[in-house]
Formats: sequence, C-alpha cells, structure tokens
Amino acid sequence: MSKTMKIPSRELVSYFGYGLGQCFGFGLFGAFINYFYTDVMGISAVTASTIFLIARVWDAVNDPIIAGIMDTVRSRFGKFRHYLLFTPFLITLVTIASFYNIEASMTTKIIYAGATYIFWGTLYSISDIPFWAISSVMSSEPKERAKAVTCAMLGVNAGISGASIIFPKLTTFFAVYSPNDKGYLYATITLTLLGLPLMINGFLQIKERVVPSEDKITLRDTMNNIRHNRPLFLILGAFFFTCLHNIAAGIYIYFFTYNLGNAGLQVTIGMIGFGAAMLCFITPVLTNYFRKRSLFIVLCLLDCIVRVILWFSGYDSLWLMFGLLGMSALFVTMSNVLTSAMIVDTIEYAEFKTHKRCAAITFSGQTFTGKMAVAVGGALVGIFLTLIHYVPQAEVQDEGVLRGLFFAVSLLPAIGSLIRIGFIWFFDFTEDKHAEVLEILKQRKQDISH
Repeated sequence: MSKTMKIPSRELVSYFGYGLGQCFGFGLFGAFINYFYTDVMGISAVTASTIFLIARVWDAVNDPIIAGIMDTVRSRFGKFRHYLLFTPFLITLVTIASFYNIEASMTTKIIYAGATYIFWGTLYSISDIPFWAISSVMSSEPKERAKAVTCAMLGVNAGISGASIIFPKLTTFFAVYSPNDKGYLYATITLTLLGLPLMINGFLQIKERVVPSEDKITLRDTMNNIRHNRPLFLILGAFFFTCLHNIAAGIYIYFFTYNLGNAGLQVTIGMIGFGAAMLCFITPVLTNYFRKRSLFIVLCLLDCIVRVILWFSGYDSLWLMFGLLGMSALFVTMSNVLTSAMIVDTIEYAEFKTHKRCAAITFSGQTFTGKMAVAVGGALVGIFLTLIHYVPQAEVQDEGVLRGLFFAVSLLPAIGSLIRIGFIWFFDFTEDKHAEVLEILKQRKQDISH
C-alpha cells in the first residue's frame, strides 16, 4: 500500500470526532424534538408529524441538487473538505434556534417550528453529504476506506447516543432555572457547544488524498450516475427501514415515563447506544472473514430474535430488558456500519456504469435516507401516539396506552429488521464483483494515460 494512501490514526480519530460533534444535534432531533413540540411548545402530535413530512418532501428535491453541485465544484481545500469549515457554525446556531420555545400564538409557533426544522435539515445535508463523501477521497485503498467509514459511523452513533445520555441530565439541571421550557434551550446550547470544536478539529485534520479526475462533471452527469446505481437503492431501502427502530427511540421517553414511572431511564438507552457504538469497531474485523451481505442478514435475524424475546419476557426485570435492548443496539449499529461500507463500494459500481465518479450524489442518498428514516419515524411516533389514545401531559395513561408503548419499544423494530433483510437479500454487488470493477477502472485509467 502506498504510504500516501494510508490514513493516520490521528486523522481517523478526528473523523470520528466530526461525526460525534455533528450527531449531538442529530440525536437531539431524533429523540427529543417530537417531545419538545408536543409537551413543551404544546403543538399537537399530528401537526408535528406534518412538519416532519413536509421537511422530507423538501429534502427529496433539495438533497440531490446539493450533492450534484458538490460533485461539480472544487476549491483550494479539495472537493469536500471546505464544507466542513463553515457548516459547523451554522448547524450549531440553527439547532439552538430549533429548541427555543417562543412566546407567541400557536399558529406562529407552528410556523417557527416548521421553518427552523426545515432549515436545520438543509444545513445538515450540506454538512453530512461531504462528511461521508470525503471518506472516498481520504484513500483509494478499500481497507483504509473501510477504517474511515467505521470511524465515521462510530462517531455518528456515539453522538446520537451521547445526546440521549447527556441531554436529559442537562435539562434536569437547567429546568430549575428555566421551568417554562423544561431547561431545553440552555441544555441545547451546552450540548451543541460541546460538539462545535470537535467538528472544527475534523476540518483541520482530515485530508483528501485521491486526486479527482480532470473530466468536467455536470449536474446531469451526477443524476445519471445515481440512476444507474441499482445496488445503492437496495442498500438505501434496507437503511430506510431503521425508521421502525427510530419509532422505538422516539417512544422510549414516553415508555419510561408512564410504564416504568422513571423518565431518567432514558439515559440508560443512551449509555447502551454509546456502548454499542464503541463495540462495533469489530465490524471491519468480521468483514475480513465474512461477506458484508451475509453479516448484515445475520445481524438483522439476531435483532429479530432478541426483540421477540423482549416482547414475551416483559419489563418486570430491568436487567433483562436492558440486556436485550443492548444486544439489539449492537446488532443494529453493526448493520449500519455495513451499509455505509457497502455504499462506498457502489461509488465504483456507478463509475463503471457511467464513466463518471460522483461520490457526493452517492452519499446524498444515505444522508437523505437517514433523515427520512428519522423524520418518518418521528412522524409515525405522533400518529402512533394518537392511535393508542395517548394524552399529552397527563399524570397517568390507561392500560391500552401502556401496552401500545411497550409494543413500540419491543416488537415493532423486529418488523423493521425483517424488511431490511428483504432488501439486502437481492443485493449482489459482493466483494468479488467489487474487486473486478476496481480492476476494470484501473485498466481504463491506464489506457487513457497511454
């Protein structure tokens, strides 16, 4: 391996750090924004769900255009690195604004919530798409790229889990000083300011080593590139159905509050997620012995098994419940590492089909799908709560509501894992085929140079 293509450990740690800092905010939106809208701002669950869905319609148009432009532009920092300089500051400001409970009429609150949520999603795309795409130019070596993607996914999952650990403690502390919003604003300011320097350090340390082709790439080329990437769509389909796990993530705070009478247990879920993120570093080791597709299917099957066991065992034993949830978190986190690694491989597949290399448009699919999974999960939380007749801000909920909440946090994610298996079952761009494509692309470049 060329020394110039080996990614230093310091850089991998910084890449992890950028994902960690960025996903403090993503974790807030995934786990707490629905509760903030309904129980702090007083917006109805159905209205909150509508905001999420409108935002995703916007993303469906906006994200591919952003990514397409990124694939056509270069700066003195490279193709993707310059985006990591300015977006951290903007994301920090808009995240804080999104968790500000304005004193206004309900109509104004709804407009404010919708505007800040959509603006945040747009900025997140401008940060997240190059964050993932840069892994394809940090090295040309598949094993080095796998290391980078694993560090990125570790940071992402650690950030999401860290938000669930830290944020409830911060809101409890600040609620004494700001009871009107249950401490949400000051807690958000504190957490996002912890993430900001991690993101800035990522910009300073991460390097682009793969020199892009001098061929001019147009926006039309990028759209043509993604249309011909069939393996990518199968991976994104599997990735999207983590939305059923995201429903569970959004329901936990209600489940712990009403079923177990202790909202503080939300922190335990965050600790479990953080532990799972740290343990999933073993994923690249396993890929040395097993195909990514086979590993993915096994992990999803294991998730189904532990979720079914949880449903039948109940929640009388907290140790058993959290043990099963911990295993599920590990299996799902490892499967998500595999999806990112497989997405990197499909960049070469699309290049083989179209003769154009467009990394940003490829990873825009992951960014959009990730936001879609969270938003649909959040929207379905509101719809689900409405269907089971949940009463916001009530002291107690009836037995039907309690059963519904437990179903959502136990058995519902197993359905998602089964659907994910269905998508990956048809994925056939294996390691052997990827190696063949790499050889063809290498030969093409040699022929052009001669």
